[in-house]
Amino acid sequence: MRAIVMHETGTPEVLVPEEVEAPTPSPGQVLVHTEIVPVAFYETLLRSGTFPFPRPLPTTFGFEAVGTLNGQRVFLMDLNSSGTYAEHVATSPENLTPIPENVSSEDAAAITVQGAVTLGLLQKAALTGNETVLIEVASGGVGGYLTQLARAYGAGRIIATAGGPAKAAAVRDLGADTVLDHTDPTWPEQLKEGEVDLVFDSIGGDSTKTLLPALARGTGRILQYGVLNGPPAITAADLIPRGLTLTACSSEGPWLDTVEAAKPEALKLVAEGRLKPRIDETLPLAEAAEAHRRIEARTPTGKLLLRP
Repeated sequence: MRAIVMHETGTPEVLVPEEVEAPTPSPGQVLVHTEIVPVAFYETLLRSGTFPFPRPLPTTFGFEAVGTLNGQRVFLMDLNSSGTYAEHVATSPENLTPIPENVSSEDAAAITVQGAVTLGLLQKAALTGNETVLIEVASGGVGGYLTQLARAYGAGRIIATAGGPAKAAAVRDLGADTVLDHTDPTWPEQLKEGEVDLVFDSIGGDSTKTLLPALARGTGRILQYGVLNGPPAITAADLIPRGLTLTACSSEGPWLDTVEAAKPEALKLVAEGRLKPRIDETLPLAEAAEAHRRIEARTPTGKLLLRP
């Protein structure tokens, strides 16, 4: 079968198209025929060696896919699968989420994980109906879905960030009231003191600390779910005097359980037309390295997909 094999961690060029034997399911596993493979940002970190790779190398790359099993279309996510950048994937049944009939395979691939993360964040946010939220990187996957759904889940005002005029215009169309350009290092200074109740933080790094004056004293909170610029450069000493809180939404355990449980709901929202998937382009499987290059350059305006 056709597959993308990684022999070592490194640049996108380590993702090499090869002909390999189809995987043989272990006891308790099933074999899924792959239709569409979503390319995720975290995969670029695993490929590069920034995060430890979860399987011995060499191996077929990839952790997410949409495919068919006994005529049923399913979404799968599995760090321990046989590798999803391939025509067939061996995985355990508990890693499969059925896809509604009126949701396309491409839409399911684009939205299942990011939509579930979005719903988990909104559940954790517990917005009251009149709060101002700041959504970082609203032109991205989770950021874009947060911008689509935040008002329906209790946001009174939406401030968003995007990189450049074209992405800013797209974010306004998604529902943002105000859009700031996060390519300008001084963008946090454009916020008024105390005007933000909740930050959905996916940038991290030094910018998180510069946002603290904009948070409402005593009630302001940050939900940290991404680290595009590294872990947030703040400590408890930065938060306590202002009565602020920071909650990590990217760790093991209950958070991942929340996201897993939200996958069917994310697909249901798509089926009902309440959440619109955002797809940049579908590339041939052999162009996996190009997909990773684009993600690292932060050029896509939606999900990049691969078709075996």
